[in-house]
Amino acid sequence: MNELSMNTLNIVSLAVSFGVLIIGLVAWYFVNRASVRASEQIALLEALLEQQKRQSALLRRLCEEKAPMSFAMETDNARDDEDGLVRLVAER
Repeated sequence: MNELSMNTLNIVSLAVSFGVLIIGLVAWYFVNRASVRASEQIALLEALLEQQKRQSALLRRLCEEKAPMSFAMETDNARDDEDGLVRLVAER
């Protein structure tokens, strides 16, 4: 009878060990999956940041090129206003 309780105790101990192992593996899977997804999101955000920096640099260059032209357009508009010409956009 003593041998029967020792065998049962060994089996229960083994079952608990396997249960803890399974729970640990499942927890590791979800933590690892979340970590990989976070890493992918960080990589995408870094790529987005790089594209925004390029767009900002391009926009600055375009604004610098347009600045002299806008001054010339303002003088032309002032001349048109002095002539009494008013330009209207037809509505549909």
